[in-house]
Amino acid sequence: MKGREIHLASRPLGWPSEEDFCMAEVVVAEPQAGELLVRNQVMSVDPYMRGRMNEIPSYVPPFEIGRPLEGGAVGTVIESGSALFAPGDVVLHNAGWREYAVVAQDAATRVDPGLAPPSAYLGVLGMPGLTAYAGILDVAAMRPGEVVFVSAAAGAVGSAAGQIARLRGAARVVGSAGSPEKVAYLRGIGFDAAFDYHDGALRRSLRTAAPDGIDIYFDNVGGRQLEVAIGAMRPHGRVAMCGAISMYNADEPPAAPRNLALSMGKRLTLRGFLAGDFAHLRDQFIAEAAAWLREGELQYRETVAEGLQAAPRALLDMMRGHNLGKMLVRL
Repeated sequence: MKGREIHLASRPLGWPSEEDFCMAEVVVAEPQAGELLVRNQVMSVDPYMRGRMNEIPSYVPPFEIGRPLEGGAVGTVIESGSALFAPGDVVLHNAGWREYAVVAQDAATRVDPGLAPPSAYLGVLGMPGLTAYAGILDVAAMRPGEVVFVSAAAGAVGSAAGQIARLRGAARVVGSAGSPEKVAYLRGIGFDAAFDYHDGALRRSLRTAAPDGIDIYFDNVGGRQLEVAIGAMRPHGRVAMCGAISMYNADEPPAAPRNLALSMGKRLTLRGFLAGDFAHLRDQFIAEAAAWLREGELQYRETVAEGLQAAPRALLDMMRGHNLGKMLVRL
């Protein structure tokens, strides 16, 4: 049996292009003992993938030129060499960017399509949702009554972070996004205030949205928005540093933040984190988030590209903010 994969063709300088990817047809290996053969149904594209296109030291190895990229995917087991899984099981794994994947049994997680659509396990019930949950409740240690600001708030992580903060008792939740449509979406899912970061001065927009300052900043953007958030933070504020998408394609050092010295006088905490650090919270998160979904209190959106060949464009569109909610590719 043959299947198609997307390979990394070259390492980009600055913004990637579709020429940095190529399609390949390969023979699909037979699963051995302890392995599963999975037909992927839907795959994820995520901001961290841009960093893996560079050959630099990081918390995860870079993609290899001439080899398939990797990322979250959900699919159906069509052949099993494991007593733990049977054909027909729906599983979550990290061998996306291909139609068929041979996955070790300990690298696959069975998911319940009766609880939520399979795609939700790549978004609101998956790594983005857990990132939001851990970032708000553990890293930032939000307490009821605090004011929370989320950047890139219309994305998969940001929209979940803002809603989780509200559901856990935040006094006010503010989000920034990149278009009037996204601002309207944030207001529709319960953000108390939202603004388009393209409109006017960022400092003024945040002051209008949170006139008494903020206690927590959930940072998906870095750069100028981080600088403005530091200026708006109250004493003992916390920054959950999830991402810095404004700088991922930069070929020069960022100009901001220029006010990190304020963190001393304000006694701020700025803490970077990875979702993988919080695997121990996954069961708790799934139980709580699934209940919110059933009750209609936690909402999510998906932007879906069709076909494996659309994956490179989907990644580039996501980097440019063309998605609303989670960006996915349906295979």
